[in-house]
Amino acid sequence: MAEPLVIEARGLTRRFGALVAVDGVDLAVRQGEVIGFLGPNGAGKSTLIRMLVGLLPPSAGGATVLGRALPGEAERLRPDVGYMTQRFSLYDDLTVAENLRFAAEIFGLTGEERDRRIADTLAEFGLAERRAERPATLSGGWRQRLALAVATVHRPRLLVLDEPTAGVDPERRRDFWAKLFELTHRGATILVSTHYMDEAVRCHRVCMLIRGRAVAVGSPALLTDALEGRIVEVAAAPLERAIAVLRSMELAASVTQLGRRVHVLLAREAPSDADAAARIRERLVAEGLEGPRASPAEPNLEDVFVALRLGESLTEAAA
Repeated sequence: MAEPLVIEARGLTRRFGALVAVDGVDLAVRQGEVIGFLGPNGAGKSTLIRMLVGLLPPSAGGATVLGRALPGEAERLRPDVGYMTQRFSLYDDLTVAENLRFAAEIFGLTGEERDRRIADTLAEFGLAERRAERPATLSGGWRQRLALAVATVHRPRLLVLDEPTAGVDPERRRDFWAKLFELTHRGATILVSTHYMDEAVRCHRVCMLIRGRAVAVGSPALLTDALEGRIVEVAAAPLERAIAVLRSMELAASVTQLGRRVHVLLAREAPSDADAAARIRERLVAEGLEGPRASPAEPNLEDVFVALRLGESLTEAAA
């Protein structure tokens, strides 16, 4: 049985004067999902999230979130939402425990219930031995952990994370995501905006935004499957010259360097990936490049994003 819907947005739009920051977004999210919002700066990720949690009224459209109709019932929604902002927003003049106490009281926890919740949260996030330290003395990874603890001390049903791992090393990012999945196992639903493709693939579903529009929504596997048979991976020397040659070929819609390799997104009218790979090898040999290799490859989310930036349309996942 499918989990119940906790978010259902219809035509959500937000304008700032002549700028349309979010343009008619429809979105459905089920309980326990982690849905990632992926897009370039200015794509509308943060604006969309702020509308979904009632922090910003839409210019048009509406949404039902945790049974609350937005924007009318935004105040009733807020006790059920945890928000971890992109910029570190804890109070450096308070200790770890005092930050948790402040957040708990903001959400109406008092007395024994508040103290118990703070103690449980300190233990859960491994912060008990740091309870008397101040955030400014903590490393980036520990500050991030504290920020997540503060955002969840009231046990929110919906957790919002706005680019939460910016500036955090890969190991701490893995730990952070492990904690997020623990929260979903308890029934929390998580919205996360990110620039990192390796984070996006961890999400149950991804909503890709370009110029305020949701241009693709689906699981990472569904989105990459839409480009199956259209990626050729190339290696040759010198690589800079190979890239120039590839960009001159009509069969290439886009050429993206990935380390010492190149991903070629084939144009829709191009031959099969195997035939295209053979033509690419022949062309690179003819151009005098050294040891060219070209073979069909599996698409990744970056390939998907490139295709969408070129204006291609991908099949959307069912809600």
